[in-house]
Amino acid sequence: MNRYIDLKEVSDGKLYTSNDLVKAGCGDCAGCSSCCETMADTIILDPMDLFWLTRCLDATAADLLSRSGVMELGVVDGVILPHIRMDDDTGRCPFLTEAGRCSIHDSRPGFCRLFPLGRYYENHSFRYFLQVNECRRVNRTKVKVRKWIGVADFERYETFIADWHYFLKDLEEPLAGNGIQWAKQVNTLILNEFFFRAYDARDDFYSQFYERLEAVRETVSAYGKEYGTEQKM
Repeated sequence: MNRYIDLKEVSDGKLYTSNDLVKAGCGDCAGCSSCCETMADTIILDPMDLFWLTRCLDATAADLLSRSGVMELGVVDGVILPHIRMDDDTGRCPFLTEAGRCSIHDSRPGFCRLFPLGRYYENHSFRYFLQVNECRRVNRTKVKVRKWIGVADFERYETFIADWHYFLKDLEEPLAGNGIQWAKQVNTLILNEFFFRAYDARDDFYSQFYERLEAVRETVSAYGKEYGTEQKM
C-alpha cells in the first residue's frame, strides 16, 4: 500500500535497520488491544501471511474468504489483495479474544508484527521508521527491530518483503493503463497463484514463492504481448 506522508509528522525523524534499537517495546501490551480494534481494512495480507494463517488454522484461503469470513478482498493501488475483515459491529479483529489477546499470535500477519513500525521504501529496498502517533502505550522500551518483528530467517524475510512490494509496484502503471480486460487477467493470476493455490506447509515457503513469482512474471509478459503492450517484469 502506497502512503505519501511526511516522516517528520508521523515518526521520530529517524530511519532504522533491522539491527537498530527502537522504542517499540510495549510490555506485552499489558491488556491494551486498541491497535487490534481500529485498523479497518488496512491489514493487507501478503503470500507469506496466507502461508502462516492457513497452516495455523488448518484452512485454505477459500475457507478464510468464504466460510469463516475472516478475510475479504479489496483493491490496493490497482491490485486486488486480501485483508483481514474486522467485525462489522465492533471493528475488532476476528482473532482478538474477549480478554483482548491475539489468538494467532505466533502466526499473526506481518503488518501486525511490524506495528508500530512502518517501512520506508527506496532504491529497491527499505528501512524502518517508528510511528509515534499510533500506539497508545507510553514509556515504551527499546528493542532490536528484528527481534520485535520476530520472524525466522530474517534476511530472507526482508528480501521477500522488498521483492513482493516492488513486484506490485511495477504493476501499478500497466494495471492503470492497459485496459480492464488486461487488469482482470493479471489480478486473477495474482490471486490464484500467490494466494488461492495452496502452499505445501512441509516445504520451504520462499522456494515456493519465488518459483511462482518467476512463472507469474513470465505470464504477465505474455499477456503484454497478447495486448500489444510488451510488459516486462
